[in-house]
Amino acid sequence: MKKALILACMFLLVATVALAAGPKTYQVTGPVLDVKGDVIVVKKGSDNWEVAKSTATKVVGDVKVGSKVTIEYTMTATKIEAKEEKKAAEKKKK
Repeated sequence: MKKALILACMFLLVATVALAAGPKTYQVTGPVLDVKGDVIVVKKGSDNWEVAKSTATKVVGDVKVGSKVTIEYTMTATKIEAKEEKKAAEKKKK
């Protein structure tokens, strides 16, 4: 009985850690070039990065043009479209 309980607890711990991992986070640091509604434009090297923010975005301090910021973000898909392979599509036509 003890072994079964310990095994169940270990399984729940592993499952909880796996679900909590979530997507990888990235960050960009640089001066703010522009703030337009829900978009912040940051200069990183020679590139301008446009990063969207939502009402759930935690903002610490005053974000304004010229201030240096570090933005943490995750990549989230907005659309995914799968394409059929050519060979499979040709077989369907025959």
